[in-house]
Amino acid sequence: MGTKSNFNSISQSRKENTNNKKNNNNTNVVLNVYDLTPLNNYLYWLGFGIYHSGIQVHGKEYGFGAHDFSSSGVFEVEPRKCPGFMYRTSVPLGQVNMQPSEFRTFIENMASEYHGDTYHLISKNCNHFTDDISGRLTGKRLPGWVNRLARLGSLCSCLLPDSIQVTTVKQLPEYHSEDEVTDSLPTATPGESMDLDDEQAKFLPSPLATTEDVSFVKETQVK
Repeated sequence: MGTKSNFNSISQSRKENTNNKKNNNNTNVVLNVYDLTPLNNYLYWLGFGIYHSGIQVHGKEYGFGAHDFSSSGVFEVEPRKCPGFMYRTSVPLGQVNMQPSEFRTFIENMASEYHGDTYHLISKNCNHFTDDISGRLTGKRLPGWVNRLARLGSLCSCLLPDSIQVTTVKQLPEYHSEDEVTDSLPTATPGESMDLDDEQAKFLPSPLATTEDVSFVKETQVK
């Protein structure tokens, strides 16, 4: 009887230790949303707005931005402190049971699917990226208001303020030289107004190009 009781106690203890280890790997998945224009103070209450979003996991926030290269456009920043954007709110999306090393592998794989030169304001923007990550990690989609303007498609151009409908300022991955990026940027005469045509709609204006607070995620290399 005593031996059986001891065996059951040991077995129960092992189960509890296993469960505790699993619980220790639980981490919150949070959507951090930023304003791209002061107009959001009005549009937000109508269920619209022009937003940037990032996904926070294991104490870091991950976003997606544009540059001219066929390489990772996924970057890492401190939560709720994406440079150049005004933080608005955070939305809890659930939890995921994943060690930091496992998540790093996951985000590097995601980076191989989200190259900077594939960014498109309407069809593949930062909010599409966070929606994709949320779906894969938690099975939940983003709140509809975060990316509603992109889903409106052709209406998006006329709804965007003039400050958005200009030549893009692209992010600078640390693995490319500044001269390469500068040479690749389109130019415009000061004061010249530019329409948001198909080529320009590929990119979202971003003040991240000169910041030192942004670290691009190296993508998983295909062997």
